[in-house]
Amino acid sequence: MILHPIQPIFDEHSRVLILGSFPSVRSREEGFFYGHPQNRFWKVISAVFGEMTPRTVTEKKAFLLRSHVALWDVIGSCDICGSADSSIRNVSANDLGIILDHADIRQIYVNGRTAFRYYRKHCESETGRQAVCLPSTSPANAAWSLERLTAAWSCIKQTAGGEYI
Repeated sequence: MILHPIQPIFDEHSRVLILGSFPSVRSREEGFFYGHPQNRFWKVISAVFGEMTPRTVTEKKAFLLRSHVALWDVIGSCDICGSADSSIRNVSANDLGIILDHADIRQIYVNGRTAFRYYRKHCESETGRQAVCLPSTSPANAAWSLERLTAAWSCIKQTAGGEYI
């Protein structure tokens, strides 16, 4: 059983919650989300907001908060072989109330079908909210180009809305 090692990123100004499934080996080693250099998450989300791709953990956190985006994962603990979503077993979900009780989240988005499946199974009845499934930014989703991903993910910018702080 592996416990999720990364704290959620959010503040009271967060309007969008993006959930992945569970951190990859590389992300667990780095102690931050989407740490594998081939995962396109940071390229996609920065393109959506018209910003340079953040490089350091400090830059990534600042970017998310400035963009009103909260970030975490559906799964709080599980058995997993390496980083393979297909190997996930014995799932316990994160308590999304940690974010939802303190931020004005207008929409929950999930990064890929695995996160969507686990959200629906373990979180939807608890939160009372449906999530929007966006195409995975994982390199395993090679059928989606960076441009297609960015276009599909562009909906988060309007939802985040509001003035930048």
